Amino acid sequence: MNVLITGAGGMMGSHLAERLLLESAEVIATFHQPTINMQTVDPAVTFEELDVLDHDAVFTLIESRKPQEIYHLAAQSLPTVSWTDPWRTLRVNGEGTVNIFEAILRARKNDPSYNPMTVIACSSAEYGASLVPERVPVREDAPLLPLHPYGVSKVAQDLLGHQYYYNHGLRCIRARIFNCTGPRKRNDVASDFARGLVRALKTGRSLKHGNLETHRAIIDVRDMVDALIALAREGRAGEAYNICADRAYRVSELLEMYFELAGQRVATELDPSLLRFSDEPIIFGDTTKIRTDTSWRPRWDLKQTLADMLEFETRQYAEGTG
Repeated sequence: MNVLITGAGGMMGSHLAERLLLESAEVIATFHQPTINMQTVDPAVTFEELDVLDHDAVFTLIESRKPQEIYHLAAQSLPTVSWTDPWRTLRVNGEGTVNIFEAILRARKNDPSYNPMTVIACSSAEYGASLVPERVPVREDAPLLPLHPYGVSKVAQDLLGHQYYYNHGLRCIRARIFNCTGPRKRNDVASDFARGLVRALKTGRSLKHGNLETHRAIIDVRDMVDALIALAREGRAGEAYNICADRAYRVSELLEMYFELAGQRVATELDPSLLRFSDEPIIFGDTTKIRTDTSWRPRWDLKQTLADMLEFETRQYAEGTG
């Protein structure tokens, strides 16, 4: 199996690369401006630099290597950044996706039998204003009403997948990814709490937080990776699928879980910079469709996920890289 992962320099992509290597797959793990400490990734993963906005480079890689599975995870993935840099957010997420599909079309001109499966990392942020209590857990047929430029860029990715499948017959899956976390994650509530707690325990400073009243269904990265692979091999081409945990927790409950894991509490402090212009009150997706079409089921308990993250951040702090 010859597999391409764009965005392997991110938390999800790096775990996916490690998982696929266990299958003895040939993994083309590409990165550009990584968001993780790449020294924490299994050395068996061989990274190659690729900017998905460089269409010539994308074309050359896909035409020369012809991956059978493509996991397109490369993105500007932070809603907060999308408010200050909507231009790059829309370019990376939209144009980068176009480059992947156009590269496949070019490769098919020279080899009509080339027919890879592409899994696009879309997002629950596409639902936006549809994520209201009376509609959750939200289904794939809910209106796409994003509340920030990042969400808009993910709608673009999603609909590009539909368009290239409908008009060109390119096999793809639109994976609508809900909150996902695990070791190496940065800039989400679970990783912010883990890092903040470790620093608070070591320095005596308070742990800063944003809105504690929202509800989030947070899935372990290991379950997410299994879902992406299951969709690539068992999902129906052209379809959109939610990937989400089984339960939504109030953000304050996550904080309490961390205190329980640490065996002590620390002082907390509201940081206004962590508050968003608009914030979905609950993010929770219905996973009936992926469970019906594939053999995937989530296996990891959230408390175990947080324990693994706390251990990871403690180790990173001790090594001076936290």
